[in-house]
Amino acid sequence: MEIQLSTMLFFFLSTTVLLASTTFGQPIEPSSNETDYIRTSCNVTRYPETCFATLSNYSDYIQHDPGRMAKVAIHVALSNVTHTANYVTNISQLADANNNNTRESAAIEDCVSVLGDAIDEIHKSNRQMKHLGNWSGELIRFELSNVQTWMSAALTNEETCTDGFDEVVDGDMKADVCARVDAVKEVTSNALALVNSYADTVSA
Repeated sequence: MEIQLSTMLFFFLSTTVLLASTTFGQPIEPSSNETDYIRTSCNVTRYPETCFATLSNYSDYIQHDPGRMAKVAIHVALSNVTHTANYVTNISQLADANNNNTRESAAIEDCVSVLGDAIDEIHKSNRQMKHLGNWSGELIRFELSNVQTWMSAALTNEETCTDGFDEVVDGDMKADVCARVDAVKEVTSNALALVNSYADTVSA
């Protein structure tokens, strides 16, 4: 699915302002008890230090609630992938104008495409999680399975981006793009792990 990244970026930034003022609130200095909960919960993720660093300032909203923690983690992943996709789009435009390395240019263009798909999938997950309090029983398990599917697909698309550079000669542009997308993969992986963990508690 082709995504108009500039439109998605505008929509997301507008949504982020609203979320910051109405849902999560401004990040504040968390208490020790709250951060202990987040640090412990992050142990289910593949990148616990990244998890703690990106989520600890939202502890006032999370309030020891695994559902809210998964929701914030998806919000963080969406913010990161949108910012990175916008950056890679700009790199792609520069590559088209200045670079004769067609293999590198093709890898960057493919990356733009799959990151657009990842934005779409994480956005759907984010929207679905906003209705978390309206679900119960079998419905919540079904809706969470959709979120798990979308977040897993988003992670696969992000991995496809970096895999596309395997045959590209090492250089500054390749290193820059891959490093940024690797960081996005970490927060997306963590969000998926936290959704999975929450789904397990609901099933139990």
